[in-house]
Amino acid sequence: MNKPVVTSTDVARLAKVSQSAVSRTFTPGASVSAKTREKVNAAAEELGYRPNALARAVISGKSRLIAMLVAYLDNQFYPILLEHLSRSLQERGYQILLIMTEPGSQDEVVRQIMQYQVQGIVMASATMSSNLAKECAETGIPVVMLNRYVSTSSASSVTSDNIEGGRQLADFLVRGGHERIAYIAGAEDASTNRDREAGFYKGLAEHGMTAIGRAIGGYSFEGAAAAARDLLSRKEKPDAIFVANDHMAFSVMDVIRDEARLRIPEDISIVGYDDVPEASWKAYDLTTVSQSPKRMIEEAVAILTEQIEERAVRKRAAVLPAKIVLRGSARIPKA
Repeated sequence: MNKPVVTSTDVARLAKVSQSAVSRTFTPGASVSAKTREKVNAAAEELGYRPNALARAVISGKSRLIAMLVAYLDNQFYPILLEHLSRSLQERGYQILLIMTEPGSQDEVVRQIMQYQVQGIVMASATMSSNLAKECAETGIPVVMLNRYVSTSSASSVTSDNIEGGRQLADFLVRGGHERIAYIAGAEDASTNRDREAGFYKGLAEHGMTAIGRAIGGYSFEGAAAAARDLLSRKEKPDAIFVANDHMAFSVMDVIRDEARLRIPEDISIVGYDDVPEASWKAYDLTTVSQSPKRMIEEAVAILTEQIEERAVRKRAAVLPAKIVLRGSARIPKA
């Protein structure tokens, strides 16, 4: 036999408070006295009452849900972003709705999750069309892209200064005495790859140099390994490689040592981008450009909560400083 459904009215009657007091008790951030909260919680526990968050969202129009769309989690950088985002939003009374997407399906997925009355959308390693971003803005749903941007989109973005990071790495490698420097690209359509590569070529040009080779890793472990084999099979072999992110750099280093039997950095230097925790492991000891997940999430959450509270969606672009972290995978300039 099914138990009768306990309602907020039952809790209010037992606690001898108004129904609105019960509602405020179970609404994150709502104002309620400590005495009232104690009475309501005691009555709810006695009756076995559980508030219906979805029903409350329908009535109030405030779901306290933020959707995070991720195309992949292979790159160690994105699980860290997810953890920081979830903790930061929970502190503010929001919850994360994590959605894994496939390339080309993001728009369809976004339209589906809008039916859950999400109050904001965060996109990491994923993008949406400019038309849909505009539709979200018109609906009052702020969208923030992490670690990438689309210049024609109305969505906000939080990135590191990828152009400057790439430029610094080129300068570092040239000053380290390298003369045959190559680049392994990520995804061709990603703003992170375009900006890192543009900055890298700019840094080489400042020294009157150009890259001797380029291969595409597609931000995948297997793709990076194939790109490394390609560069190492050419007549003019590189003495240094800038790999567009750490995830791929680890794969490149494995190929160099295990297949080509070359030494890092004595025979060839490797640098990456992101500074994920594994970069500091002794097995890799990777020189890389640091992106702070914590800082990126602070900026993203500030954009989201401000626009949700003000009910005004507008495009913002936060660009954080880039800084090289020196380790043992590349020769360090003497001066």
